[in-house]
Amino acid sequence: MTRVAAIDCGTNSIRLLVAETASGADASPTPDGRPDPVADHASGAGRASDRQAVAATPRLRDLTRRMEIVRLGAGVDRTGELSPEALERTFAALREYAAEIDRLGASRVRMVATSATRDARNRDVLVAGVRAILGVEPEVITGDEEAALSYAGATGELRGHPEPFVVADIGGGSTELVLGDAARVHAAKSVNVGCVRLAERHLHDDPPAPAQLAAVVADAHAAFDLAERTVAIRSAATLIGVAGTVTTVAALAADLPGYDPDRIHLSVTSVSDVAAVADRLAAMSHAQRAALPVMHPGRVDVIVAGALVLRTLLERVGATSVIASEHDILDGIALSLLVP
Repeated sequence: MTRVAAIDCGTNSIRLLVAETASGADASPTPDGRPDPVADHASGAGRASDRQAVAATPRLRDLTRRMEIVRLGAGVDRTGELSPEALERTFAALREYAAEIDRLGASRVRMVATSATRDARNRDVLVAGVRAILGVEPEVITGDEEAALSYAGATGELRGHPEPFVVADIGGGSTELVLGDAARVHAAKSVNVGCVRLAERHLHDDPPAPAQLAAVVADAHAAFDLAERTVAIRSAATLIGVAGTVTTVAALAADLPGYDPDRIHLSVTSVSDVAAVADRLAAMSHAQRAALPVMHPGRVDVIVAGALVLRTLLERVGATSVIASEHDILDGIALSLLVP
């Protein structure tokens, strides 16, 4: 039975998934012979397994999922470089992950790095450190590659929802928007609006001033203007949101007593509830947000920006609701390791 390890190194967090094939066989294309999911993608970006993973039947059984907030992208929007402190936080988490991968006996390992690393002039320092700790080369993937992997992870379990889908991955440094259906990705775009980037750029008061909130929304609209040149986001019949901003907003909208991935996964949050949560968070102080039972400490200072990006996206799409998925790029990475 194949065991694989996937690592997603983002702007705000670094995450690990170790999984095995649920049936003892590698993932394979769906029985209906779905075509290569990104064959029509204008960019053609991404390695072949990334494209095939979108159409692969999800047959993973989780052995462990871990997440650490390391804020690798702290200051990158301003300085263009990964700071020594952020790199050391990341390397410390990776040392723990390496031990866990060894303990669980994963035979294949893939690590991808996204927005902050793409933007950093000194990414070679991260690459060298990862190689020394994990023994594998980290892949600094493009926005299109990131989008394809996110789509693969997010849509694998969707059944009975109308198509086309738009998957929105609101990260720390960027947001990936992917339009597709059960067979393939039709278009994708990565834009530089994320919760860390926009919080650092605009949200300097506690709680944020109205003009600062308006600046976040304006940046989000400008980014979605750019995205709509490539991705027809308004054509979405179903909007799926992934990553910590969306899942945290879903948990708050559901008034959960604590963060519960099983209850959050595939839950549906209405556009009015998203707006209410965003307004509530924006009116809170840092201490008040930190006291929310579902709030991870590493999201307290960036969740307002993320919630505003999500609210703005729903308004632009014209969606009545968003489905929150706990499965995302991390699952897409794992699936890519199981495709020949």
